Amino acid sequence: MVKRAEMKDIPELMRLLVQVNDVHACGRPDLFRWNATKYTQEELEALLADETRPVFVFPAENGILGYAFCVWEDHRADHNQVDRRTLYLDDLCVDEAARGRGVGKALYEHVRAYAKENGAYNLTLNVWSLNQSAAGFYEAMGMKPYKVGMEAILAER
Repeated sequence: MVKRAEMKDIPELMRLLVQVNDVHACGRPDLFRWNATKYTQEELEALLADETRPVFVFPAENGILGYAFCVWEDHRADHNQVDRRTLYLDDLCVDEAARGRGVGKALYEHVRAYAKENGAYNLTLNVWSLNQSAAGFYEAMGMKPYKVGMEAILAER
């Protein structure tokens, strides 16, 4: 059921991008704006045309129930890391009205299979610490933490 996103999917992608952004704005209003999107329509058009940044969607009769934005990373030129190709799962969102129906699992499993079929050594992603449900989902999918980001807030908002 999961397929590559097409230009006609952009309005639905924009709708879901607002949903996922607002989850982050709720948890970290000091970092995220409400009712915003990570990409503009023009940026999405460029993304969908870029083979190094595949975007997958879970279509339904009345729109899209979820998406997965990915980025190929090539670590073969790094001086201190072993040669490998990584698929980075930049963003996965399930429409809030479709959560708990297997959409996220279908998207994740599609991305994982796509990465493996295309020679990736690993699949990586980042999860904001405010989003414990996402962290729990990825752990249930078999993922394990491999690095931790930390911060010290130095200014008031």
